[in-house]
Amino acid sequence: MATDRSRAILEGAARLIARRGVRGLRVEELAAEAGVSAALIYYHFKNRAGILLSTLEFISDRAERYTAERDDPSEPSDPGRELEQSFLLEFQDLPEVRENSIAWGELRASAVFDPALRGDLAEAGSTWAREVAELLGGAHPTAPATALAASAERLTALLEGLSARWLSGALSLEHARELMAEAIAVETGQLDDLRPAAG
Repeated sequence: MATDRSRAILEGAARLIARRGVRGLRVEELAAEAGVSAALIYYHFKNRAGILLSTLEFISDRAERYTAERDDPSEPSDPGRELEQSFLLEFQDLPEVRENSIAWGELRASAVFDPALRGDLAEAGSTWAREVAELLGGAHPTAPATALAASAERLTALLEGLSARWLSGALSLEHARELMAEAIAVETGQLDDLRPAAG
């Protein structure tokens, strides 16, 4: 459970990474951003690697919260609708969503050169893909597990690419959402036609 101060540090780290990239993250600057001392940052997170790992977990948790919103919580759960909403809620012109998406992209880009970060990011990405595969499986229970996993990988990779294009101004928010919705329809349509292997 994060304390108010550790949460403030993680919020500050996400903001700084979104603004300046992972290489631009300096503990002294983070301390100023979060309104705490550098010693307190080291107390909570030990070192820069600890800050990055905790920030990755923080932005993953934050994304999970804002993508879990449901149109009408009193309605019964619909895995297909939940899946679509979770993807489309990644495309919102809200500071928290933009910051999260940018920070995720910066962490992903830095992982190319940082083996320690690469492992943590790969695990976060695998967890996300498994969650998407579970939603796909709930909507398409007869589809083989390998097909569900492959669809989840394609959809999460596409979301990352569309998000980067939207955030950089190459795509409008509306067009990014349309493309994502179309891709979900294609993937789920293919899953409808599949049956598990006999055996």
